Amino acid sequence: MLNRKVLVLNQNYEPLTICKAKRAIIMMLLGKAELIVGLSQSIRSVRRSFPLPSVLRLNRYVKFRKREITLTRRKIIERDRHQCQYCGRTTGPMTADHVVPKSMGGKDTWENMVCACLECNNRKGDRLPEQAGMKLIRKPRRPHHLTFILNSLGRIDAQWRPFLYYYS
Repeated sequence: MLNRKVLVLNQNYEPLTICKAKRAIIMMLLGKAELIVGLSQSIRSVRRSFPLPSVLRLNRYVKFRKREITLTRRKIIERDRHQCQYCGRTTGPMTADHVVPKSMGGKDTWENMVCACLECNNRKGDRLPEQAGMKLIRKPRRPHHLTFILNSLGRIDAQWRPFLYYYS
């Protein structure tokens, strides 16, 4: 129960990180955070009872550097959740494909690279998706630092969704 994941929000309600319930309860006890969303379960001590936290908000604003995420083939595939952005397939080997090919001036950027299965990558070849008669499922974009944390969790707690509308 104390290993349950808790979403931690900055004072302005921006998602900051994810921690374990034990750490979240300690932050609440020290007065560093307040409970925003609690679960029906509770943690009891001899004198007090605390609802098990699901979402916390820090009492003070924490200024943090936006982490620059290194562009790699593996992270492109992870960002797109191992789904081909042309046909939607989620099985088999995947590769990173340039939407605008390098031969046409395409760059190695988050906004120009997508996950593609080998068949779609070969079918598209050295052309634009429109020229190959293909369409992207989702427009590629630079991921937020929380994207990879959320993807690794698998199923996201429904109580977190109002705070993660942009990141998931």
